[in-house]
Amino acid sequence: MAKVNTAPIKWAQRSDSLYITIALQDVKEESIDLSDSELKFKGKSNDKEYEVNIEFFKSVDAKDSTYKVLPRSVQMCVMKNKPEGDDETEEFWPRLLKDKALEKNQVKIDWDRYVDEDEEEEAGGFDMSALEGGMGMGGGMPGMGGMGGMPPGMGGMGGMPPGMGGMPGMGGMPGMGGMPGMGGMPGMDMDGGGMEELMKQMQGMGGMPGAGADLGGDDDDSDDDDLPELEES
Repeated sequence: MAKVNTAPIKWAQRSDSLYITIALQDVKEESIDLSDSELKFKGKSNDKEYEVNIEFFKSVDAKDSTYKVLPRSVQMCVMKNKPEGDDETEEFWPRLLKDKALEKNQVKIDWDRYVDEDEEEEAGGFDMSALEGGMGMGGGMPGMGGMGGMPPGMGGMGGMPPGMGGMPGMGGMPGMGGMPGMGGMPGMDMDGGGMEELMKQMQGMGGMPGAGADLGGDDDDSDDDDLPELEES
């Protein structure tokens, strides 16, 4: 039976959460089970088997915690549990594990993420960028975390709105207001009287009000021609 090694752990905390790093490279065949009191991990790194079995100093909220396997480590953000009806503010833990002796041998401080309790407000929360696209924890079928990959695939369904978006293109129907222009049917002779006939058709269809004004302009001219005769009389 292959020897199982204990995986090294680093941790840091904020008043509401823990950031735990299992410092193993190129982890494969990982199994992570987080309950509200314990963390269990198994995996292979450089053809060696590793495990973690720890009990937290206090209870945590497994369902809201996440993890991600990265090339150089396995990182996870574990939310501290705040019992319902507990009005006390969240607090810093004096250590990560319930077993103080085990912590001395297995757990180290993650100094890159460490802040003192009185510096938390200024330092802010953890940088979660490394955990983007991570999987949920809590022992609830961790493999389903892969469903996080579904959005890209399902993104094809997202293509439906643009396709359907073509329907608004029917808004182009108002452009059918240009139908009066159909008076200029290709088969019509546009020379000589063809243009005049076209203008009359368009006027009749109400498509070119301005055209009606032009055609009616002959009557106006004839009225103007009569005016000088009135003055002479």
